[in-house]
Amino acid sequence: MEAEYVIVGAGSGGSALAYRLAEAGKQVLIIEHGGTDAGPFIQMPAALSYPMNMGVYDWGYQSEPEPGLGGRRLVTPRGKVIGGSSSINGMVFVRGHARDFDHWAESGARGWGYADVLPYFKRMEHWHGGADGGDPAFRGDKGPLHITRGPRKNPLFKAFIEAGQQAGYGYTADYNGYRQEGFGPMEATIWKGRRWSTANAYLRPAMKSGRVQIVRALARKVVFDGTRAIGVEVEQGGAVKVIRARAEVVLAASSINTPKLLMLSGVGPAAHLAEHGINVIADRAGVGGNLQDHLEVYMQFAAKQPITLFRYWNLWGKALIGAQWLFTKKGLGASNQFEACGFIRSDKGVEYPDIQYHFLPIAVRYDGKASAEGHGFQVHTGPMRSKSRGRVSLRSGDPKDAPSIRFNYMSHPDDWDEFRKVVRLTREIFAQEAMTAHVKHEIQPGARVQSDAGIDAFIREHAESAYHPCGTARMGAADDPGAVVDPEGRVIGVQGLRVADSSVFPRITNGNLNGPSIMVGEKMADHILGRSLSAVNNEPWVHGDWQAAQR
Repeated sequence: MEAEYVIVGAGSGGSALAYRLAEAGKQVLIIEHGGTDAGPFIQMPAALSYPMNMGVYDWGYQSEPEPGLGGRRLVTPRGKVIGGSSSINGMVFVRGHARDFDHWAESGARGWGYADVLPYFKRMEHWHGGADGGDPAFRGDKGPLHITRGPRKNPLFKAFIEAGQQAGYGYTADYNGYRQEGFGPMEATIWKGRRWSTANAYLRPAMKSGRVQIVRALARKVVFDGTRAIGVEVEQGGAVKVIRARAEVVLAASSINTPKLLMLSGVGPAAHLAEHGINVIADRAGVGGNLQDHLEVYMQFAAKQPITLFRYWNLWGKALIGAQWLFTKKGLGASNQFEACGFIRSDKGVEYPDIQYHFLPIAVRYDGKASAEGHGFQVHTGPMRSKSRGRVSLRSGDPKDAPSIRFNYMSHPDDWDEFRKVVRLTREIFAQEAMTAHVKHEIQPGARVQSDAGIDAFIREHAESAYHPCGTARMGAADDPGAVVDPEGRVIGVQGLRVADSSVFPRITNGNLNGPSIMVGEKMADHILGRSLSAVNNEPWVHGDWQAAQR
């Protein structure tokens, strides 16, 4: 079995890549270990907490014990299903801030500045948010990825946005457009009441072309002829075979599985590969390193009025929501319930937002455990640009063994100061008039937690991953010893092998990562095809006095 291009991973980057290659007339095989995304657990937006906790859809990874979090091991969900993590995530769509991509370009990823990536964001989008305002010059309206906004019918959404403005942060009609900073409506990859994953947006249309085929198998390693990648060794039905690529192999297996595959294939830190008896094809110290994530806390508040989603947090309520969605694709089941958000700067001297807020009109965890307080609401919040770095390593040379994942959360001293600011600034927002009409009291951390030590203890015991791992095969100049791929996604030191997923991020972007991960697949396709979109020099909004003012 062979094709011009062999892609490992039918997820966010891989699906977008396959779509554009097929559009250009190329023959593509995608190797995907996961199964179907059919069924309400994935397709119903309100059911988002289920697939990431189900082994049939998730690889089931978790971190090593994290010293900065009291030795806790945090789950690290990655999609094991067509659509990848876009089929199990929270469906929140955030591009990142313009300055994130300018930083990429400045750090060695030439051609990845904001002006370079904006046309790819526009090409991939079919934006439906114009009714709230925003500048269409920053958005796309013909792409395969539908981006919508929830109805914001619950009065708590409006109250949260108003409280942010009362605290002095201003309003943003479109945080993915001209102005990220401020409070406003949140966007989601939901269309006509369904999760609009990359399987729905890209993969199925690509397969209908007849030029894309999925092979259900476990990728074991990239096969080389000397230093040229010629295919991928897979295990399928107990048999091991090689799927050959006439042109190139592209890894889009996630920021966890892509570095794992590179190392199993002989591309990585030579000493580490030797420990596991793996022949070294290219000694690249950066493979698996530079691991980053967003860490967040859920700040929860008890509600004065019974207007939260807690009234549906029972078997009968969930059944009613599910039935309505099943027959009409409408109602509460058609929303991920993240319909309002905020992006703020933690201090003066911070050029662009480094704190994000997702507002949720119920006090509940991702694992589905509701607060014992009953009616309540929460914000998911945390710093956006932690300086802590971790690593993905091999446990053995066996492809079936899970990798070792160590994020080193909170290992940089600045993380603690930034998180304390998050807690205190959040309390200030919820003390505004728009929210005091709804806040009965603070559930967690709780009013008694005021000192630095108390806040630190809360963070250590309760901080959770936002599930945004990235950076483990970062882009950079060919002579950068820590870089793994060049700015065209080509793995340095070998030929015929690229990476097209969030592994290539030099630094984590603001907000949720699915949007920029899809953009990477879009742009890497053009690098493969030897073409590019013209730069779009739209200047984003930055606070005019950011050096002296926090808001």
